Amino acid sequence: MKNQSKLTRAVSMLALVILGNMLYALAVKLFLLPSGLITGGTTGIALVMNHVAGVPVSLFVLVFNVVMLAAGYLLLGRTFAVTTVVSTFVYPLSLELFNQVLGDLVVTRDIILCMFFSGLGIGAALGIVIRAGASTGGMDIPPLVLNRYFKIPVSVSMYVFDFCILIAQMFYNPPEKILYGILLVLVYTMVLDKLMLMGTTRTEVKVVSPRAQEIRQAILRQMDRGVTMLEARTGYLDQDTQMIFSVISNRELPGVEKLIREIDPESFMVVSRVSEVRGRGFSMKKEYR
Repeated sequence: MKNQSKLTRAVSMLALVILGNMLYALAVKLFLLPSGLITGGTTGIALVMNHVAGVPVSLFVLVFNVVMLAAGYLLLGRTFAVTTVVSTFVYPLSLELFNQVLGDLVVTRDIILCMFFSGLGIGAALGIVIRAGASTGGMDIPPLVLNRYFKIPVSVSMYVFDFCILIAQMFYNPPEKILYGILLVLVYTMVLDKLMLMGTTRTEVKVVSPRAQEIRQAILRQMDRGVTMLEARTGYLDQDTQMIFSVISNRELPGVEKLIREIDPESFMVVSRVSEVRGRGFSMKKEYR
C-alpha cells in the first residue's frame, strides 16, 4: 500500500509539472510573443537572443535549461536535478509544439489583454509547478546557487536578475513596452502568490470570556472543530482567565461567531487569517477518542 501511495503521488506530481509547463508555454505562445511584451527569467533572455541573433525562443530555452540543469546537478545535488529535469525539457518542447500546431494564430492584438492573460497564465503555471514540489529550472537555478554558496537571499538575486534581463530588452523596445513588461511581472507575481495560498488559508479565532468552558464545548460538539485552552491574565483587573484558541475553515467563521455571541454576547473575540495549517482536521484525518 505504501509503495502504491508513493507511486500515486509521484504520478500526480509528474502530471502537475507537465500541465504547469504546458500552460506556461501556451501563455507565452498565445499572448506574450504575438504582443512583443518583455519579461524576465529564461524567456526574457530568449527574447533578447531572438532579437539580437535570430535564435528561436524554444531552441534557446531548451539549450539554456539543459546548461542550467547540469549546473544545478553539479552545484545543488542530484535530488534538485531530478525535480527539475521534467521542466527543463517539457517547457521548450511544449513551446515548439504550440508553435507548430497553432502557427500564426493571434487571439488578440490588444496589448493590455495580452499583458493581463500572459501574467495570469505564467503565474498560474509557476504556481502549479511549485506546489507540485518541483522547479521550473532555467533562471531559478542561479539564485539557488548564490544562496547556497554566498548566502544571498533568493528573492534578492531573482529580482536583480529579472531587472537586468528587463534592462537588456529596454534598448530595442519603446517605453510603453517597458512599462507593460513591468506590469506583466507584477501580475504573474501576484497570481503566483495567490495560487500558492489557495486552499491553504484558514481562520484563527481567539476568545476571552468568563463562559469559556461553555464556548469550548459548543465549538467541539456543534462545529466539530478542535479547541486549545490557553492560560491568560487580564490586564485591567489582573485576574486569571482562559483564552479559547481554535482554527477553522473560512466558511465556518459566521457559524462560530454566531455560536459565541449566543453564549456570551460580551465576549472578547479576535479573528485572524492564517496562511497555512497542518495537523489533525486539516492536512491529516481527524481522530476521535
